[in-house]
Parts: sequence; C-alpha cells; structure tokens
Amino acid sequence: MIPIRSATTASQVHDWLYGCVVRGDLLPGTRLSETEIAAQVGLSRQPVREAFIRLAADGLAEVRPQRGTYIGRISMRAVLSARFIREAVESDLARAVAATRPDLSAMTAELAVQERADAAGDVPGFIESDDRFHRAMADAAGLPAVWQDLERLKAQMNRMRHLSMRVFDRSQTIAQHRAILTALQAGDGAATDAAIRAHLRQMLTELPQMAAAHPDYFTD
Repeated sequence: MIPIRSATTASQVHDWLYGCVVRGDLLPGTRLSETEIAAQVGLSRQPVREAFIRLAADGLAEVRPQRGTYIGRISMRAVLSARFIREAVESDLARAVAATRPDLSAMTAELAVQERADAAGDVPGFIESDDRFHRAMADAAGLPAVWQDLERLKAQMNRMRHLSMRVFDRSQTIAQHRAILTALQAGDGAATDAAIRAHLRQMLTELPQMAAAHPDYFTD
C-alpha cells in the first residue's frame, strides 16, 4: 500500500484508499485493517470505518460481518457496461469534434506525454495521460461535463486498465490515439468514429485474457 502521512477526515482516507484500489496497489482479496490504517493516518478507527463503508458503496470493497473488510474483485459486468457506454458517448463526441475542427493542441500534447510514460514504464502516468486525452476531446466538443459523468462510471474499468497496461503493448494504445487525432484533424467524421470504436473495443480482447490469467481478481 502506498503510504499516506496523515489524514483529517474519513473523506480523505476514502480518497486515498480509492486510488490504491484503482491503481492496483491494493489487490482483490486484500484484507483492510481498521486498526493498522487508523494508526498509519493518525486517526481514530471511526473515520476509517466510515471510509471503508464508502469504499464498499463504490463497489470496491466488501464488508463481511465478523470477518472484516476486503478489497472486492473486479466486476467484469461493470467493466463491459462502462466500456459500452464510453463507446456510445465518445463516438458521438468524436463526430462532433470532427465536424467543428477546434483546437486540438491539448490532445496532441498528451501523445508526447504518453510516449515518455511508456518509455519510462510509468503505467499510472500513462493512464492519467490517456484519461486527459479523452477528456480533452470532450472539452473540444464543448461538453466537459460529459467526461465527468463517464468518470463516475468507470472505477472497475480503471482497475482493469491498470492491470492490462502492465502487460499489453502500450504503444498500440498510442497508435490508436494518434489515429483518432489524425481523423479529428482531418475533419473526417467516419474515420474518427471508426478509430474511437476500434480503440475502445480493444478491451473486449484484453479483458478475457486478464481474467484467465488472474481468475481470483475477477467476478461475473
């Protein structure tokens, strides 16, 4: 677990644990200790208990009576649902951007960030840049709130991404992003639609492979 120096509220503890789960620092099946975490962050057990309850409400932990709190497995159903919604929404966003051809410098800049992160083996940094690339497309469409709505849906999908990006060829993702950007810059709606759908359907290949390699990490 990545250390945290201190926290003052249950919300801060929750946010810290949330990040640890999504990044894979806390793997499915890991038992969380109220006592240990409370000592680590310098709080009483009550706010830590509240953070655990919130984590369970997020679908990321399981509170088992008389047994404790454990990090939940990755829901394949939730991953597939989030992927489906992203494809439907982002393909429309991409067509809207292609039709107006706004400034895409933010998306261009993220490709360079991804190349550096890939070369350094920085998976968290790569995924953060990946998200900024897609968020920049929503911004370019004039619909930044759409990406915020998508973010709330994809916690389980992000857990899967942090696992798969350590295994699969990240340069393929960069190439897919470049294809999306090239089509957007050309104002080619059909090519943009095809590129974004191909990119977001990559997970349909990766998910079953990851589930087969780590069956204890997945459910559904």
